[in-house]
Amino acid sequence: MEKILVIQTAFIGDAILTLPMIQKLKMMFQDSEIEVISTPSTAEIFSASPFVNNVLILDKRGKHKSIFSLLNFIKEIKKNNYTRIYSPHRSFRTSFIVMSLGVNESYGFSNSSWRHVYKHLIDYIPQHHEVQRNLDLIDFKDDWKILPEIKTSETVKEKINLFIGNNSSDEKLAAIAPGSIWETKKYPSNYFEKVIEFLKDKSFKILLIGGEKDKSYCDSLAAKFDGKIISAAGKFSIVETIELLRRVKILISNDSAPTHFGMCADISVLTLYCSTIPGFGFYPYNKKSSFINLNGLKCKPCGIHGFEKCPINTFACGYELEPQIVISKLEEMLNVYN
Repeated sequence: MEKILVIQTAFIGDAILTLPMIQKLKMMFQDSEIEVISTPSTAEIFSASPFVNNVLILDKRGKHKSIFSLLNFIKEIKKNNYTRIYSPHRSFRTSFIVMSLGVNESYGFSNSSWRHVYKHLIDYIPQHHEVQRNLDLIDFKDDWKILPEIKTSETVKEKINLFIGNNSSDEKLAAIAPGSIWETKKYPSNYFEKVIEFLKDKSFKILLIGGEKDKSYCDSLAAKFDGKIISAAGKFSIVETIELLRRVKILISNDSAPTHFGMCADISVLTLYCSTIPGFGFYPYNKKSSFINLNGLKCKPCGIHGFEKCPINTFACGYELEPQIVISKLEEMLNVYN
């Protein structure tokens, strides 16, 4: 029996986009056990995958920050006698773990730190979507547009039902995820207000979603509409938010983790690109979804993640993406998919 270790200690979105690779790994090695090294913030995602047997939490900014605690972590997991390692994550710390475990069948990307520690190096192709890049690691050649699978308990479903209330089954729900940890990824708040007005006129009930750090922003945005839209930011975990989105007809999101929540829920997602671009490989990819990206700006993209403020103090990538552009795209999507 194969004992497989997957290492993914990046952001929430990266974790979700690793799930299709894990799903196909389980199909390739049906009698295998698959364990994942994750961070505390992403452990919930992998624990909710029906294809993951165990999650090992690496608290790289806390408990396991020092080299001594990392070595103790490695010493403990070495007892699991892994036969294969697949590492979508490319950091020095990850490569150090791979080297220390000494597993012969190890797979990493060609641009990984300390890439020489991997037995098998796979070309990292920037033009590929992140899901496809991860599937390249396991030499999967078929259609890469595989949706990540997340299971939710009856308790979670009941919690979401209670939050939504006794709404009729035909009530139209729309969700907006206005936040991001990067300021230059955020579509302007006053522009989101115009989008909300459009959705209200289309008789949608609107939910604002986000994490605890987005709560203040979402609450202040909701307050501008006299209780007619609901802020759910900070109220739900990742898995609970995905279950909430399963009740929604469309999600409008920045280039951030909620886009990938929408892929788990398999709903229509419209992703808005301000300082980043779809070419980085993190766009929504189910048939119901789309994105908007302004081309022709010499300053765009200014970075792979974004910044706390626009490096040239114009934020043209956000301000020139006017609300009517977004509204026109929403009208098109709603006519086609809803």
